[in-house]
Amino acid sequence: MKIIKEEKTPWICDKCNKELQLNKVKVVYLGGNFEVELMQCPECKMVLIDEDLALGKMLEVEKGLEDK
Repeated sequence: MKIIKEEKTPWICDKCNKELQLNKVKVVYLGGNFEVELMQCPECKMVLIDEDLALGKMLEVEKGLEDK
């Protein structure tokens, strides 16, 4: 049986053309301060917030705050 290894394509910063790296990033969101691991450019420090995070956890928090 042959095992196929799935290779992931790295995220590349459009501005710097550098491969993004997983880093702990301080985030301010809806008045709260959080430290989370996100993909970040090592040069310009731009952060990638993927669709799952933006439409998942962040949307869930926003809806919870609106209900209060």
